[in-house]
This record gives sequence, structure tokens and C-alpha cells, in this order.
Amino acid sequence: MTLRPTEGARFLLERSAESEDRATYRATIFTPDAEFHATLAMASDGSATLDAPTGAPAELEHMLVTLAKLTARGADKRREDGLVVWPPRILRWRGPKG
Repeated sequence: MTLRPTEGARFLLERSAESEDRATYRATIFTPDAEFHATLAMASDGSATLDAPTGAPAELEHMLVTLAKLTARGADKRREDGLVVWPPRILRWRGPKG
């Protein structure tokens, strides 16, 4: 299965390091004709930062950071619920605006 969508964008985050309240993810944005890579740092206080611009269009980069912030904000709740605090892999698709 290819992760490259025929339309829209697919966001893949793969955990590369973690501690109790922080995690680092390798991030890839797949579009129909390109891939963009970055590293994201997340903290359980709900913050998320990119190590450097991905080179992706600003809208897609913003969506990536928003996904990371939502994941980070949920860390404490996942801990309370006895779940994996920092998921090993996150995959989301967003369709084209229309």
C-alpha cells in the first residue's frame, strides 16, 4: 500500500523518542506529487514545534502542527486512561478543499 494519496494530503507521524511528558516524531506529509519531511517535538502541555520548515505549502504545514498539538493535548488523558501516552504511529488524511 502506498501512502501517497490521489488527492488531498496524508500525514504520517512516527515516534522516534519519548519520555514521560515529551515525544519526538518523524513527520511526513504525502501529497499526490510530493513528500515533505520534518521532525516534531511534542510536550504534554499541548505544545508542538517543528525542527525546521518542511517546504510544504503553509496550509499543510499548519495542519501538521495542529495534528501534533491535538496529540500533545491528549497525552495526560491517555495516561489517566491507562493508554499509550505517545502513540507509536499516527496516520491521518485530509481531503482537498472544495
